[in-house]
Amino acid sequence: MITAALTIPFVVGLALLFLRKLVAGRTAAWLGTVAMTAALVLFALVWEGKDKISGEVDVAWIDPLGARLHLGATALSWPFLLMTAFIGVLCCVWLIADDTAPALVGLVLIISASSLGVFASLDLLLFFVFFELALIPMWFVIAWWGSSTVRSSGHLDDGSGFKNVPAEVTARSAATRFLLFTVTGSALLLVGIVLVARDSRSLQLTEIGGGPLAAAILIVLGFAVKTPLVPLHTWLPDAHSKAPTVGSVLLAAVFLKLGTYGLIITSTLLSESFADVAPYVAGAGVVGIIWSALACYAQDDLKRLIAFSSIGHMGFVALAISTMTDIGIAAAVFGSVAHGLVTGLLFFLSGSLKDRFGTASMRVIGRGLYARTPWLAVAFVFAAVASLGLPGLAGFWGELLSLRAAYEVGDVLSKPYAWTVLGFAVLGVALTTAYFVRAIRLLAQGEPVAQDVDRDLDLRESVVGFALVASIVVLGLAPGLIVGLYDFQPVAVGAVTP
Repeated sequence: MITAALTIPFVVGLALLFLRKLVAGRTAAWLGTVAMTAALVLFALVWEGKDKISGEVDVAWIDPLGARLHLGATALSWPFLLMTAFIGVLCCVWLIADDTAPALVGLVLIISASSLGVFASLDLLLFFVFFELALIPMWFVIAWWGSSTVRSSGHLDDGSGFKNVPAEVTARSAATRFLLFTVTGSALLLVGIVLVARDSRSLQLTEIGGGPLAAAILIVLGFAVKTPLVPLHTWLPDAHSKAPTVGSVLLAAVFLKLGTYGLIITSTLLSESFADVAPYVAGAGVVGIIWSALACYAQDDLKRLIAFSSIGHMGFVALAISTMTDIGIAAAVFGSVAHGLVTGLLFFLSGSLKDRFGTASMRVIGRGLYARTPWLAVAFVFAAVASLGLPGLAGFWGELLSLRAAYEVGDVLSKPYAWTVLGFAVLGVALTTAYFVRAIRLLAQGEPVAQDVDRDLDLRESVVGFALVASIVVLGLAPGLIVGLYDFQPVAVGAVTP
């Protein structure tokens, strides 16, 4: 099943790239939707239980290196597999339009299939190959279908804070910066993998029992670029603000999770070496929480605000991972999945606004969306309060479990240090609330100033929005669907099981 779940979207994606002149855009999007739905169903059906490797495939590949085509779904990877396939389905649904480029649908499928391969890999070399496969397609998504506006640093021609420039200049610049950062991180990751393989004499995740400190440092740095952790985050805001809607969604919901998932498996496979690095991971995570919140409060561009908020949310995930406890692992997985769903919804909605107004500037979009586009406003406010951690929604549990992991300290971080970073993380929660409330006030509330382009959610946008809203509510009310996969189970939801 796993082989088919990876092969179907990859093959359909390649076919759409090669036959892009023969297939209509709407047809391509429907084909992509069917392919990703098939992958989602197969990954859901493959599950055999949290104590097993579900759907395991293990065949010879490169014998001299000891590399194998080793795939399977574990308790750590299964939630990521389901979320990635689900987001892939919604991205294809979003592209169901007459003006959609079949090549864009093909790239979305290849990126999704490659990311699924990362989460399903049980061989480090195979993991790295899939990890790299998604990079080049994402460059094309950003560079070829990216935004044609940039923030002006000189005289403002129209008073909006933006001016038009050639898309191939700004979008390609952001795409290239993204590629350079991630390729550099990948180089560090590859060296770390070589060191681990030499020390363990194996590339199989099921056989690796440790590795040298140098390997842990290199691998953590490689994944820190992808997560991203401060100060390796500077590629993210520009990439998000220039990417098309589906590109931003994939970056936030899937690409960033390649980094957090990598950090999670590193903390479990290289536990002794990672313990020496963990305090720095916690520190970088907390710095990201505070710094990104302050940066968000200064943003006018909605897509840049959401991009900076992702850095903060990944900071909570990094803090949870650094505790190296059962609750920390549960918090990291839940926080990653919750962020993928909530931020995916935010980027879909910001894309809707940008399609209507030609910009993501909150000042240009104007106030009073409750009166102008009521359903779009309600969906945006829902996504914002979910992202700031409102109880009863998925975002709440990711933050709460991360804070509890830091409070309980564990065996790696010292109590004074853990409680210090906990204090800063709590401050970050307050700052997160402040900047999202500001965004709600600037867009949804206030005296409405109607514009000719005001238009509420259409059918395609409503379907995607409802699917994500429902998922966020379900995980918020039944967190045990994910938390129950691990040894830790919070008392408040002890009766909730998958």
